[in-house]
Amino acid sequence: MDRTLTCGVSNRGSNPLEGTMNLDTPIERLSGIGPVFQKKLKRLKIKTVRDLIFHFPHRYEDFSNFIPISEVKINEVCTVSGKVLAAQTTRTWKKRMYITEALVKDDTGAIKAVWFNQPYLANTIKKGHNLFLSGKVAAGKEGIYFSSPSFEKGFLNSNLTHTGRLVPVYPETEGLSSKWLRYILKPILTNINIAETLPKEIIEQNNLMPIQKALWQVHFPESIKQALEAKKRFSFEELFSIQVFVLMERNKLSREKAAAVPFNVELVKELVNSLSFKLTDAQKKSAWQILKDLENSYPMNRLLEGDVGSGKTIVAAIAALNTAKAGLQTAFMAPTEILAKQHFQAVSNTLQDFRLNIGLLTGKQDQFRSKKLKNQTIEISRKKLLEKTLSGDIDILIGTHALIQDKVKFGKLGLVILDEQHRFGVEQRARLCRSSTGQAKLIPHLLSMTATPIPRTLAMTIYGDLDLSLIDELPKGRKKIITKVISPGERKKTYNFIKQEIKKGRQVFVICPRIESASRGPASSERPGLSKNSWLEVKAVKDEYKKLSEEIFPDLKIAMIHGKLPVKEKEIIMRDFSASGGKKKTDILVSTSVVEVGIDVPNATVMIIEGAERFGLAQLHQFRGRVGRSKYQSYCFLFTDSPAKKTRQRLAALIKSEDGFALAEKDLEIRGPGDFKGTKQWGIPDLMMNSLKDIKLVEKTRQTAKEFLQKDPYLKKHPPLAEKLSQFRHRIHLE
Repeated sequence: MDRTLTCGVSNRGSNPLEGTMNLDTPIERLSGIGPVFQKKLKRLKIKTVRDLIFHFPHRYEDFSNFIPISEVKINEVCTVSGKVLAAQTTRTWKKRMYITEALVKDDTGAIKAVWFNQPYLANTIKKGHNLFLSGKVAAGKEGIYFSSPSFEKGFLNSNLTHTGRLVPVYPETEGLSSKWLRYILKPILTNINIAETLPKEIIEQNNLMPIQKALWQVHFPESIKQALEAKKRFSFEELFSIQVFVLMERNKLSREKAAAVPFNVELVKELVNSLSFKLTDAQKKSAWQILKDLENSYPMNRLLEGDVGSGKTIVAAIAALNTAKAGLQTAFMAPTEILAKQHFQAVSNTLQDFRLNIGLLTGKQDQFRSKKLKNQTIEISRKKLLEKTLSGDIDILIGTHALIQDKVKFGKLGLVILDEQHRFGVEQRARLCRSSTGQAKLIPHLLSMTATPIPRTLAMTIYGDLDLSLIDELPKGRKKIITKVISPGERKKTYNFIKQEIKKGRQVFVICPRIESASRGPASSERPGLSKNSWLEVKAVKDEYKKLSEEIFPDLKIAMIHGKLPVKEKEIIMRDFSASGGKKKTDILVSTSVVEVGIDVPNATVMIIEGAERFGLAQLHQFRGRVGRSKYQSYCFLFTDSPAKKTRQRLAALIKSEDGFALAEKDLEIRGPGDFKGTKQWGIPDLMMNSLKDIKLVEKTRQTAKEFLQKDPYLKKHPPLAEKLSQFRHRIHLE
């Protein structure tokens, strides 16, 4: 496949490419891009020629309205051309500001252009130059003028880049403008020769632009229609590639071998009848789907998707018990030590009547629940726990990422359960599935779980290799959580309400975006759309803990927890907060997002989220799910002073609905799929990620991919596409 580029001379007389290069050429080898700009480009995740070419505009400025100077009007965006009659740069002493002025004349009249704080223009715009000006016309004391217009030197019929046309505007970073990107990109695109990766029949069937034309039209379009057609081509191509990739992964997995786990109906009935609650219909259906999958001699690859508090863990426990009684082991992996220990306690208690050996491996403190010791939990050495795991004596091993260490080997691993699976990388999942030594050619079944409802389009693409089980109903008896947005003026009233709840014996979560106040660095780099100095206003756990302890609630018992605390200390804090009834030692827990997933404290009835604008809708829903887990009425208070429209949209959606699946779709609509955990690991450009909002396009590309693979299941007839998918696989495994 020919991927070489040969570029000629740019419109400034320099060549961004030295010699012949390919799309994987590092930007360090591009002439004219020194260390300073290399660093800036890498902030935009541009490291290669490919990254640069596929850094697409997010909008266009329409400077195509080319008119004589005599016809310009106030507040009109237009383009004029003329000769510079006079140019000067002065500095105002009062405001210490540089002002550059140029008088430009054509055959019909003259107009002034003014630029602010761009002193370098004194050496750029000179008397006698022929100049194109594009921008908005303003009115001043001395008449109308162009205010900070885009400009470009040249004559009529020039090949314009920055004026007189649809001009691309790119995602930028400090010190790296769209004008600079246009300057670098144009000579590369003028001379680039890139091979087509989409099959010819797919291009023709779907009336898509060829790649060469599409690249030019997306960066320097002749019309907005051409720009949209180009974007359509790339959106289709990336979605089609993802669909082919995940369908091939699904087909590949169906050819692998796994140990068939018989569905022990009587055993499962015994467990279900021993529970103190009744399974919902959705739990029963999901458990049935999983148990039937386990009977197959090829690996299960299923995602159990359930809203906050819907009861996924009991479904996982049913699968683990059925696997253990078939003589096979289960590895149960959680994203945090707190959640791993909680699962260990919950699974051990649920299965205590079934004589199993259950281990806990977190990297800090290992435990063991032995069937020989009447289900007592004891601490165990790492060496002993690993020996028992290798020998097959451990039926269920629960842990954090410590489970994927090279030293952890299973004797007969039959099932892998991953909680909040989108938090683990593709390669990490694969390593865990390869950790069984007893059955060399058998792959364990895989059950992933998430409490983050996945929008339909994501389920059809990025998670398209997984079968889905949905728990879309909550246990009966749960009350609706009252959710409110709290303005700064309502804080005192809210604090008084909290005191009343605590007097009733209830408990409170307070969530903050940061661990401690930042001493430097703008928040705009952390959260696009925030003001440059808004980091000064971000609530921090340490500051909020001090304020609540000393000023607001000095008579209450308040604790603080965050990810940087030692594991042992976090466990003590959570144990004290989780203690029920009169045993509780903590009234308020101030925390970061460490409590986002899985923490279960039924006595907690109030969730306060400071800086609610800094969290996505799905994450806010997760936080809210930490309360409302008992018979008591619960509340979620969203503290924010952000006037941003998107923030208000998200918070309004959260107030109206407790349906996590509906909220996930709304989050996709408002913010886009890039904010869903795990999606960025795919390395997909923003244009393609945003196309995931288009359900019709997603469905079309999926059907096209299915039909295409029926004709060529191994891509033997389409090597360019096979090579692209190979690079795609490498890209998403580099996590």
